[in-house]
Amino acid sequence: MIAPPPPNTMSRPYRGLSVQEVDIALTVPAITSFLLGREVYRRTEYLVLRNADAAALVQVRKESDDELFVSAVESRVLAGPDELLWIDSSDTDVGNATALAQVALAHAKEGIRAYVVRGRFEHVNFIWEPFPVRIRVTEVVPPAPPKLLAMAQQAVAFDEDLPPLDLQLDAVDITWQATANVASVYLLPCRGSSADLPKPVEFLDTRPSERQDWLLIGCERSLQFHRHFYGDEPPRVDICPRQRTSAAGELTLTKCCLLERGVEYTEGTAVVPWGANLDEVRGALRWLTGLAEAGQTPNRLEE
Repeated sequence: MIAPPPPNTMSRPYRGLSVQEVDIALTVPAITSFLLGREVYRRTEYLVLRNADAAALVQVRKESDDELFVSAVESRVLAGPDELLWIDSSDTDVGNATALAQVALAHAKEGIRAYVVRGRFEHVNFIWEPFPVRIRVTEVVPPAPPKLLAMAQQAVAFDEDLPPLDLQLDAVDITWQATANVASVYLLPCRGSSADLPKPVEFLDTRPSERQDWLLIGCERSLQFHRHFYGDEPPRVDICPRQRTSAAGELTLTKCCLLERGVEYTEGTAVVPWGANLDEVRGALRWLTGLAEAGQTPNRLEE
């Protein structure tokens, strides 16, 4: 017996969905009679049956997958015309769960359970009861948008195995920290931040020739650099993203410059290096969503 689908169900890949024009009433008895014993392509798992402006979403169970076309031996009407919304969105990649969920939620209507999207290249897919997984992305700004968020969005755009994600920026704002911690001179880790602060700014990566009475807005690694350059520890505001606390059960993607390579996993949190590559960010997202186990290569903090 075909079980009810969980939220976020879609056809993976989208070739598993067949769209067919029919001249039958889109009721459960009529659809069941129409499909029982009917030949379907062996890769077909779902059908959208369209009659004029009405449509229904159906899941089928096939006799086997041995031949090119096989008989349907069971069907389940997932959504009739009153529970299905057809959306034309020519820019949407219908093979991507996050893209599908975004366009579905943008057109959300009460009572609708299945959203069928005709997207890029005229390809069609559906998403059932979209409910994106929320992941907090903790990162330093400026620059804005921050690199880790941009990389996560890039990974989501091409990884078609991921469930729909809702990436929420949790910004560690250098400008706000400077405003809240007034100093005559600020020392930032590097010029890459492009922060516009109300007082003079020096940059640690340029190794200023003179030690000034500055406030270091930086992480543990910056403190180590300062100790090496000047032999002391200045007053400091710690902006390490991984030091931010998260709520119980919250999924978090963050970074830390003490991590040289790989990904560090703790309960509900994936930490990538400051100079993470796209594969590390993608792996972190897959682990957070339960698609992959933590890597076997041990990661360590460099002292």
